[in-house]
Amino acid sequence: MEHPKTAETCGGEWKNALPPGSPRHPHGGADAPIVSRVSRQTLRAWVELVRAPAALTVLGDTVAGAAATGQPMRGRRMLLPLASASFYWAGMALNDWADRELDAVERPERPIPSGRVSAGAALTTGGVLTAAGLGLAGLGGGRRAMGTASALAAAVWAYDTRLKGTPAGPLGMAACRALDVLLGAGGRRAAAPPAAALGAHAFGVTVLSGGEVHGGSRALARVALAGTAVAGGLVVPGRGRSPSERLTALGFGAGYLATVGRAQLDAAREPSAERVRDATAAGIHGMVPLQAGLAARAGAPRVAALLAGALPLARRLARKVSPT
Repeated sequence: MEHPKTAETCGGEWKNALPPGSPRHPHGGADAPIVSRVSRQTLRAWVELVRAPAALTVLGDTVAGAAATGQPMRGRRMLLPLASASFYWAGMALNDWADRELDAVERPERPIPSGRVSAGAALTTGGVLTAAGLGLAGLGGGRRAMGTASALAAAVWAYDTRLKGTPAGPLGMAACRALDVLLGAGGRRAAAPPAAALGAHAFGVTVLSGGEVHGGSRALARVALAGTAVAGGLVVPGRGRSPSERLTALGFGAGYLATVGRAQLDAAREPSAERVRDATAAGIHGMVPLQAGLAARAGAPRVAALLAGALPLARRLARKVSPT
């Protein structure tokens, strides 16, 4: 994007032509606060484009997958959650690039229609972040993870550029979240339950989110509720777990159902745009207690508690940068 003239000239001829202390000198004159303000506005535009704080809700996907297969998340494998975040940010940038014409009408405050980020820059950002996700996955999990990451990258691009807004859109989003869980599991079948849970949750949230601007319908809100019920049911641990592990998993599962389910039930009763937006935001943040419950279900209560700690921060940051 083009910066205002005051920002462009900071490294140019004015730097040498004006003496220190001049009213327009870039290092202490009147323009310095302007340059600083422009830099903050530019940074905020990029943070909004990729919904940066919302990445806190995706880090637990790979952690839940790893817990389900008994693989500790340590050493190079710590790069896998970062790969998830890269793919998430890539998807957000691609989302706004693909929706730029629609957003010009419905959400003109977003970075691209407001002119703060160019469409070309957003598309490039999506590509760079996708490449970063692939690289981090390869370094963190080797060939097996690289294969899953390649499928995930393809799913992200397919959703944002082809499937979103079509009947297949919710299935595309569900595939993205399920593959993200499998990324942490190295593609092993033992991670099928958590992958199915996150996929069912993402399916329901995506179905409902279509009504964020103009309102939804009671039927779609009930579909979202059904997805939440399926995901919550998959948190219930099987036999062989200790009482404390079972209680921890059930506690996180109950918290997930209470927060996400309540917001979706409100949307089912009154599917206004405001209620749908609230339910969508609750669904995004609801990923965290769901991931924590799945980790506890797999016998990793300490990991579950660590994941849950991200929720208050995610909610706090959401007041500054919308996750939707």
